[in-house]
Amino acid sequence: MSAAAGLQAATVKHPDVMAPVVSLVDELRELVRSGGRDDLDARLGMVRARLSDTRVRLVVVGEPQAGMSTLVNSMVGTPVSATDGKPSVPVIVEYGPAPTATLVKSAQRGRVERVAVDPLNPGPALTALGVLRAEFAEPSPLLADGLVVMDAPGAATHESAAWSMIAAADVVLYAADAAAELTEAQLDYLRRVEQVCPSVVCVLTKIDRNPHWSLTQRRNRALLDGAGLNFAVAPVSALLHRQAEETGDQQRDIESGIPQLIDHLHDYVVAQADSVAVAAAVRDIALVTDQLAVTLRAEADTLRDPRRRAEITQRLAAARAEADQLRQRTATWQVTLVDGSSELSADIEHDLRHRLRTLVREAEAEIARTDPARKWSDFATELDARICEAVEENFVMAHYRAVELAEQVAAKFPPDNRTPPLPELRLTNPGDVLEPVQPLETLESAKSSVGQQALSALRGSYGGILMVGLATSLLGMSLVNWYSAGAGVLLGVNALWDDRRNRKQRRQSEAKVAVARLADDVIFQVGKESRNRLRTLQRVLRDHYTEIAAEVGRTAEEALRAAEETGLRYGDHRELRITEIDAGLRTLAGIRERAERLAY
Repeated sequence: MSAAAGLQAATVKHPDVMAPVVSLVDELRELVRSGGRDDLDARLGMVRARLSDTRVRLVVVGEPQAGMSTLVNSMVGTPVSATDGKPSVPVIVEYGPAPTATLVKSAQRGRVERVAVDPLNPGPALTALGVLRAEFAEPSPLLADGLVVMDAPGAATHESAAWSMIAAADVVLYAADAAAELTEAQLDYLRRVEQVCPSVVCVLTKIDRNPHWSLTQRRNRALLDGAGLNFAVAPVSALLHRQAEETGDQQRDIESGIPQLIDHLHDYVVAQADSVAVAAAVRDIALVTDQLAVTLRAEADTLRDPRRRAEITQRLAAARAEADQLRQRTATWQVTLVDGSSELSADIEHDLRHRLRTLVREAEAEIARTDPARKWSDFATELDARICEAVEENFVMAHYRAVELAEQVAAKFPPDNRTPPLPELRLTNPGDVLEPVQPLETLESAKSSVGQQALSALRGSYGGILMVGLATSLLGMSLVNWYSAGAGVLLGVNALWDDRRNRKQRRQSEAKVAVARLADDVIFQVGKESRNRLRTLQRVLRDHYTEIAAEVGRTAEEALRAAEETGLRYGDHRELRITEIDAGLRTLAGIRERAERLAY
């Protein structure tokens, strides 16, 4: 029996338990709407939708090629997510008595249409144009009691869809490759996920390919603890799980880690669905009440003390002036970023060409010293290894130069604006980038056979015999004599050595051309990958600092406008407004207190 069958005795969220929390959310939404905070209202709307849905929603996220889709397929027990490496769409899988698959596609005038497809082969349909998401129903034991599994695509084009799924999730599985420990960018992403959905499990995938996965697990555990993230780290192998299902090997199934992951979900998520959902909702309620209370207190302080209002206005005016300075410095940091990116791209390309040119020269020197036909395959293997090493060093250089560029741009801003997590430019596996490159060509001019060598010797000896034989025939000797035979032997040996030397030179020339073509292919492929990564870096830095400049300016303008209008808006009715604010603060405190009682 599959480990997922143990979930059949589990329970899901009960409406009676959720009802008090839903009532608090509705009450808080009224206050939020009256305060004009549409952003908080939208967040509470997501909280209400999550509480009203009696099912338990599990979202699988991660970076591209981290094994999210394979993990989903392994847990569900059937291929519902595309695993061919092509960009896919969000996939939602829930329980159904029979397998079904439906594509939700965009239609004209903003409408959507639902199209049924073959549930046994959904892969090609998932990458079709206009598909928004794919919905599956499967008779899987994992889904039998209301668990819904959602696969969020890792591509950057679907980032907004992924965050929408995370906001509606009861638990998030973050898939990370066991080949490398978590980066600072991944930890920053997990911090953001934890703010939206506090129930997270970090899943270490592909442990069958990485024999030292336990070291990565311990290191990730330490990194998560250091970042203040109390997440479980579950090592799994979807390949071992599939093999165990095919052979019935229970020991291999245990080694895959999938049964342990499902047991963890049963014990700490599905079986405790009520408490997990209430705790997450209480956390969101506390966050919203705190943000709304800060706004109300600031307004009340301004109304109570006109001098306080003047002080606040003066401080906000200084903030606006700082924002104006930031806008004035926009051209400066943008010039730094554009010029630095251009120089970085040119330097990295020059470094790559210099490294490969050095390799080509060394290879040509080695070819000139020996006959390339003798150990051509060994030569090709060694050359591939040296190219991989050169490419890896080139990307390491690009990474450190990118960090320097980010620091130069950050220096144009106030010191409290930290540099964003940068995309990783170093290569973990150069073979992935070099995979499209064609291997070193085989030599067409192979060594000559014994018959060909004998034929070359005969052609040379024939000329010697004929030439000397004709000369000696004038002396009355026969055409073939000792002198003509000796000349034939000498010229035959000379012709043989000339043929060998010419063939070797042709092989050397052919080998040098093959090496040059390989270097050109490497420069073309690696240069494209390098430029793509550098453009991604430039976009990250540009968007980050543009957002900082815009956010500082927008916040200062809005806060200053509110502070200046507060006194004019209420005039002689200041006391009435203060009373309303105090009542609103008491209501917020009461809502938060009732919410915290529900969490225990």
